[in-house]
Amino acid sequence: MHPKTLVHRPVDPEVVEVIRSLGGPDAEIVQVLRTLQIEHGHLNSHLIAEVARELHIPDSRVYGIATFYSMLTTPAPPARTIRICDGPYCMMRGAGDLICSIQARLGGSWTITRTSCLGLCDRAPAALVRDSQVGPLQLEHLDRYEIGWCGEVSDYRRPRPGEIRALLPDPAQADDPLESAFTKGQFPALKKALRMDGVALLREIDNSKLRGRGGAGFPAGKKWRFVASQQRRPKYVVCNADESEPLSFKDRVILDLCPQLVLEGMAIVAHAIGAEEGYVYIRGEYGTQVQRLLGAIAEAEERGMLGTRIGGTGFSFKVHVHQGAGAYICGEETALLESLEGKRGEPRVRPPFPADRGYRGQPTVVSNVETLATVPKIIARGSEWYRGLGNPNSPGTKLYTLLGEVNRPGLFEAPLGISLREIIENFGEGMRTGSTFHFALTGGAAGTLVPPELLDVPIDYDSGARGVSLGSGGMLICDQSVSPLRMLRELVRFFELESCGKCTPCRNGTYQSRKILDRILEGGGGSDDIVRLNQLATLLRETSLCGLGMSVCKPVHSALQYFPEAFERGRLAAQQGAGL
Repeated sequence: MHPKTLVHRPVDPEVVEVIRSLGGPDAEIVQVLRTLQIEHGHLNSHLIAEVARELHIPDSRVYGIATFYSMLTTPAPPARTIRICDGPYCMMRGAGDLICSIQARLGGSWTITRTSCLGLCDRAPAALVRDSQVGPLQLEHLDRYEIGWCGEVSDYRRPRPGEIRALLPDPAQADDPLESAFTKGQFPALKKALRMDGVALLREIDNSKLRGRGGAGFPAGKKWRFVASQQRRPKYVVCNADESEPLSFKDRVILDLCPQLVLEGMAIVAHAIGAEEGYVYIRGEYGTQVQRLLGAIAEAEERGMLGTRIGGTGFSFKVHVHQGAGAYICGEETALLESLEGKRGEPRVRPPFPADRGYRGQPTVVSNVETLATVPKIIARGSEWYRGLGNPNSPGTKLYTLLGEVNRPGLFEAPLGISLREIIENFGEGMRTGSTFHFALTGGAAGTLVPPELLDVPIDYDSGARGVSLGSGGMLICDQSVSPLRMLRELVRFFELESCGKCTPCRNGTYQSRKILDRILEGGGGSDDIVRLNQLATLLRETSLCGLGMSVCKPVHSALQYFPEAFERGRLAAQQGAGL
């Protein structure tokens, strides 16, 4: 037997350089993989193995991350890819038929694949063409998409009649020096905040009664005070810009129109809690918004309003942008933190909560884009001004996204406490000709199906108990052509596809619920199926690890409560081929 000689093979120099440029041993694996995919068009076993070697971790861990995120591709696709959204609203607008039609026409030269909600609901049916945001996607324009045309882009720079703009820019306020300072990115609220201590800042936020705008509605000042009270350092401020909730695109609009407000809000919160570093975790599908953010950060740093010794004081705050790679679950704050640390975006068991053990195990604020963008306005104009908007229990304005069978869909800003009827009549300019209100889906996919008898319920963070969820502010108005049962099936299917699979109740419960709804729609369901569906929804709410599984119960229970006849007519609907 001849003796064997072990020969050391250096790690691929390209992989070494990418990891070095992204932080060396502390490089986040997701960002390393994204960078390598941009260079090569896909990831392969060689690249995965080389990343593992350089970071001194098992291949299986890197492979597990590479296959978790929808925007990381391990098989090698053709150079041209169209990802067509099959979220609930895009499906309502014909995405299912489009996928089949485009596949038949371009399948030989393009990769045609589904993707989850793209945050482009106002341009449905939407798609990513070579990772560019496109919509509404139309067969007759396929040749134009190939040369970079992106469809019809919505413009929200000017308010519609009846809007009260406290957050978004308003051309009517152009002569106001304070509003002009906000628009020009001069950070007037941060300059004021730097003359205040953390206690005073948090007291002002408390007095404003600001509640988190991500959907849960937790008091913002109370949440941030938890982190301020922690003695351990470093502390972090993380902006949750992973806007993946179907029907919601408000954060995208904020990042398009006024990214400076988000950065200024992060810096004010950081000053209040004693943090010196922050991250904007933005979803991978928001490539255009990433560039706007990076430009706003560079401009703020150049003006001395971000970075070291801000405004000539001893306060320093550095903001990083972390682009996700496609996973709805990363909108959940602990899954977001796992992803931010370069891991699979799977929820953590709580407690401990992020305020205690967040990013890298340190005290961390995780807040939504809209929440943070509201902070500078409160600090600059005062909490009393903010409390004067909206209603006493839920003051302030909210960004609403309105979709469906109304004459004027889109986004608008209005006080909390308005009703669905006001939203439809005053901001949507009424139902479309030939359409009669049948039901609404309020609050996004994790919201409630609302019947006509609840049209006048004031909508705020407490109205969910009365049958109308606010959630992220998404409102889908459906007429007589839309079946609540088919809508429910699309919602449950969405949760099934987006479940990370970590906990059994969510992984199996969403699948079983969707199968029951399929069976009812095919005309084969019985009374036992309806009982079982109700039981599964309750089980998901009470035993799921995170909010994804818990959310399924809202649309299911509301559909069972307000539309029992839809379940009984399942066989008839299937026979007639009723629309979504």
